[in-house]
Amino acid sequence: MADKANTSQGAPGADTPAAIRNVVLVGPSGGGKTTLVEALLVASGVLNRAGTVVDGTTVCDCDDAEIRQQRSVGLALAPLVHDGVKLNLIDTPGYADFVGELRAGLRAADCALFVIPANEGVDEPTKALWQECDQVGMPRAVVITKLDHARANYENALSGAQAAFGDKVLPLYLPTGDGVIGLLSQTHYEYADGKRSTHPPDASYADLVEEHRGSLIEGIIEESEDESLMERYLEGEQIDSDILVQDLERAVARGSFFPVIPVCSGTGVGTVELLEIATSGFPSPPEHQVPEVFSPHGVPKGKVTCDPNGPLLAEVVKTTSDPYVGRVSLVRVFSGTIRPDTTVHVSGHFTSFFGAANSHADHDEDERIGTLSFPLGKQQRPASAVIAGDLCAIGRLTRAETGDTLSDKADPLVLRPWTMPEPLLPIAVQARAKTDEDKLSGGLQRLAAEDPTLRIEQNPETHQIVLWCMGEAHADVVLDALANRYGVSVDTVELRVPLRETFGGKAKGHGRHVKQSGGHGQYAVCDIEVEPLPEGTEFEFVDKVVGGAVPRQFIPSVEKGIRAQMEKGVGAGYPMVGIRVTLLDGKAHSVDSSDMAFQMAGGLALREAANATKVNLLEPVDLVSVLVPDDLVGAVMSDLSGRRGRLLGTDKVGDDRTLVKAEVPQVEITRYAIDLRSLSHGAASFTRSFSRYEPMPDAAASKVKV
Repeated sequence: MADKANTSQGAPGADTPAAIRNVVLVGPSGGGKTTLVEALLVASGVLNRAGTVVDGTTVCDCDDAEIRQQRSVGLALAPLVHDGVKLNLIDTPGYADFVGELRAGLRAADCALFVIPANEGVDEPTKALWQECDQVGMPRAVVITKLDHARANYENALSGAQAAFGDKVLPLYLPTGDGVIGLLSQTHYEYADGKRSTHPPDASYADLVEEHRGSLIEGIIEESEDESLMERYLEGEQIDSDILVQDLERAVARGSFFPVIPVCSGTGVGTVELLEIATSGFPSPPEHQVPEVFSPHGVPKGKVTCDPNGPLLAEVVKTTSDPYVGRVSLVRVFSGTIRPDTTVHVSGHFTSFFGAANSHADHDEDERIGTLSFPLGKQQRPASAVIAGDLCAIGRLTRAETGDTLSDKADPLVLRPWTMPEPLLPIAVQARAKTDEDKLSGGLQRLAAEDPTLRIEQNPETHQIVLWCMGEAHADVVLDALANRYGVSVDTVELRVPLRETFGGKAKGHGRHVKQSGGHGQYAVCDIEVEPLPEGTEFEFVDKVVGGAVPRQFIPSVEKGIRAQMEKGVGAGYPMVGIRVTLLDGKAHSVDSSDMAFQMAGGLALREAANATKVNLLEPVDLVSVLVPDDLVGAVMSDLSGRRGRLLGTDKVGDDRTLVKAEVPQVEITRYAIDLRSLSHGAASFTRSFSRYEPMPDAAASKVKV
């Protein structure tokens, strides 16, 4: 499979969907994905020299934030052509905070390349991602990188990958330092001065090659559609290598066999072999099923195929905006052909799939395609047309957001969006200066259009702007974009949890609002009794006035004034709930009494009653579900208990995971997304949903700031 020479020239176009491969690179942060893309671009002739992450000169990490932080924070596309096949390499961040970019990359790709460094093991998030790909049958391969690292150990990395991913993960090549040995071809591919030469392997590798070659052949034959092949092999027959290669390519394409390729990005060792496997063994877009399609009204549509002559169906997988360039949409075309200066329909229907709390309002409008290009880092190479199966960048789609569907305006369609991870880290922000307030709103709207994992909340109770992020690194990137891209200076402030107040006991209050200022004055007196209600009851108003002490027309005014005061609170400034107010008596004046006067009296009466008894704080409690490996259950349960959590129980999930359920006060889990990741080394995840309000302990209530 890897014996062919590289004859590509790096042209960005493709004539048919069958000549396209969309490959997403995934794996742990620091695993070498971006550097591997550089090496492949050099091997295919797109670049003359590889850039480095340290110098900020790589194709994929071209964003200012990525250059400053020296790590990927967003999805990036790097197309190349090898042996007449266009290979769209999709580089994704490895850090857990940017899982939204990772999922977008998985959606745009037809196969996944798991990049594992030879100096480290397979981390828990990478294992979980492998299982996720397995559930949808996505073809996968494993690349072991950093072979030149001081602590590199290829055999350990290989055995770790096999333990994590299964026994169908088998090497096609063995590294030798200066090259690789092909186990099927039994050829040593040696790299020197940027060139590759071939010769028979040294005799010292004979035993190792034979051991791995036997396991590889058996693994391929087990996946062969020719059932007689195993019997012939066991009888001692030498199976033709062409048959093995064909069976291998079919098994890889259908996602039942996962080849391992050692690659040293620094020396280029293994890059040609990887390009050959990607172009020969990975599936083309027509072999990958198109996601579910609906009408804008939610009516399911028939199956759509990857046909350049079919109806237009494309999806925005990434959106970037720049104050100077404008909005640029990275698009995967599933069907049809996109051409410049044509009008398409843009549909965004996140609410239909994810509910209203997603910061993305539904929208349907027609927009004209602006510039059409194939991006390579910051370069935008013009394209005359983009066919089904390919990826491209579209300029000046002013309303298109990440996850939106592009289709023919005569027959609008909506693709079911990919699953969005729930942002669970709240960050409260405020504009640093009055002049930044208007710019802040605009900047946040643009960021929300770019990033579906960012949820923006304008909390009506605490009057704070809350950015719900995936973690601290995600929050840093959002704040960096606000400051450097949109020129908005913001400060992070302490997050206020929306508490409630209630009466701790029964009390009476006297409200007297009497003012004389010439002409009509203001006169209203009311006497009330307040008592707490059972949990879950908001408010009751009872009228026990006799003898017309408070005229009928002013009784609703008293209630209105009490409700207004309840909204403002009477102690720490939080809304009041769970009380019954009984209007007992009052006084009125035939001329000076009015609706507003009795509203004022009602509020004064409630405040006086509050002074006569204890006012308790109520805090919101969330139902928290933590999915955690079995060996960490005790640590997670202990941590939740330390957060005043009430453990509800555990449920077994799969072979090695447990779901821990607990009720935890919101004030104790504002940073739980960070703390749980640290506690579990990224192996655990959690969800949270509001449960109810309950009394806050005095020790905790004393710490609450007014």
